[in-house]
Amino acid sequence: DSYSGFLLAGLGFGVSGASFAVGIAYTSVWFPPQYQGTALGVFGAGNAGAALTSIFAPMLLKSLTNGGENLEGWRTMPRIYAALLLGTALLFWFLTYEKKVVQSKTMTLAERLSPLRHMRVWRFGLYYFLVFGGFVALAQWLIPYYVNVYSMSVATAGLLASIFSFPSGVIRAVGGWMSDKFGARSVMYWVLGTIAIASALLSIPRMDLQSPGAGVMAKRPGIVTEVASDKVVIGDQVYKLIPPATDADWKDQDGFQPFPKSRSWQVPAVKVGDKVKKKELVARGVTYVHFQSNVWIFTCLVFVVGIAMGIGKAAVYKHIPDYFPNEVGVVGGMVGVLGGLGGFVCPIIFGYLLKGTGIWSTCWVFFLILTIVCLVWMHLVIRKMLFKRAPRLARQIEDQAADVFAHGEED
Repeated sequence: DSYSGFLLAGLGFGVSGASFAVGIAYTSVWFPPQYQGTALGVFGAGNAGAALTSIFAPMLLKSLTNGGENLEGWRTMPRIYAALLLGTALLFWFLTYEKKVVQSKTMTLAERLSPLRHMRVWRFGLYYFLVFGGFVALAQWLIPYYVNVYSMSVATAGLLASIFSFPSGVIRAVGGWMSDKFGARSVMYWVLGTIAIASALLSIPRMDLQSPGAGVMAKRPGIVTEVASDKVVIGDQVYKLIPPATDADWKDQDGFQPFPKSRSWQVPAVKVGDKVKKKELVARGVTYVHFQSNVWIFTCLVFVVGIAMGIGKAAVYKHIPDYFPNEVGVVGGMVGVLGGLGGFVCPIIFGYLLKGTGIWSTCWVFFLILTIVCLVWMHLVIRKMLFKRAPRLARQIEDQAADVFAHGEED
């Protein structure tokens, strides 16, 4: 019941989380390279458990506490979880047996850790920081996002957030199959491109913006004789004005508005009796822009981001047994650590961005920048590898691209 006991229990959960890296290494040794992406994707689909927990754990907790009347009932929940873990451990113990990479049996600790010297490991870690760390961070961040931006209840916000988290976990198996069939690099290009486009669209905040618009200036000097909402009279010259808009005229916040809407009007800047010179301002222009950031379009885009992240998680781990077949555990563990670090760091970054700007959509700007960094880094590395291994082919591709750009067609 003490705080120190709570911390020790949390440490135990953290240590048990290392089983993911162990599972990656254990799973990969059972399958040939052409099937490892699918196998690791199926293994990693267990991430969907986080979404299932967020959906069903509150219901179970409500039942165990009798709707909040018996608060001590919550203690039954970790016991149920512990029983499930114990059952899983027993099944694994009796239904599996040990299998190691042959070369790894004679490797020293220094040799096992040697892959960490390669920049490639840290590049994979940055990819995983985005696709897994971003997934974990958004699974937490989307609930307050929906509550604050769209004024939803916590229950409804949690349901909509699960549209992001649950498919993202399940689709990981499909991402593994795609990585085997099309190649991890090709899949990562599509993943990063999709996240970048969706993040760019999501970064536009829900807003009501007022800006100076087109005004009305006097054509000749005179004295103002009449001022109304729709006209100003100076001498014998009548200047027609656009009257101010009302919500009923153009802005229906409850309707479906996929694109920003704007309306302009003019407000008199003079009063009766004023002497007006030529080209003096008679009426100020006002332009009002309303962007609804429709919740269903937002949710669809978030769903696309979740799917891309789920596929990307499998594609990142497909790289590891290809490049480090004898150090899958070490490299997979380090990549997983960097991904988990993203789940911890990203919400903190989101909080500082929100505090500094007051705009919730700044989290998507962060994802856009991070995705572009990953995409550019990956592309530069691939170009460097291509020039190193097949310089003639690389030059031919660049020459053809230059011809297409210059002549508008390929020879």
